[in-house]
Amino acid sequence: MIKAIDIGIPNAFGFGISGEITESDVSEALIKAKSLGEHFGNITIYEEIESFQGLEVSAVTKKFKYLLDVGISNISAAAILTDKKWLQKIVRLEDKIFRNIDIRCFSLEQREEAIHFLEQYAPNGSD
Repeated sequence: MIKAIDIGIPNAFGFGISGEITESDVSEALIKAKSLGEHFGNITIYEEIESFQGLEVSAVTKKFKYLLDVGISNISAAAILTDKKWLQKIVRLEDKIFRNIDIRCFSLEQREEAIHFLEQYAPNGSD
């Protein structure tokens, strides 16, 4: 399941992950990300991963289709919060692969630090 999280940054797409992620979950999330990108140009991503039990194959397909259609050029930064060591390794790898995106990993207890990190990428002034 993917649930929306409001972190108080206008161009931030915040969400939490728990359990299994379905195609429907991914579709709703991508619609929100696309809408933010169209409105602000550049977006940031805030992701809390409490538990992760799997991902439907159709959800992966939907995500890759989005990346092909929209791309990742409108993502300026991502803060991933997790206490899972294997996910922390993946985040470090993603940071090396996606050099145009500032990707940082935080523990679940470092919520305020993660939000502060993303604030530097917030649009100036009001929207």
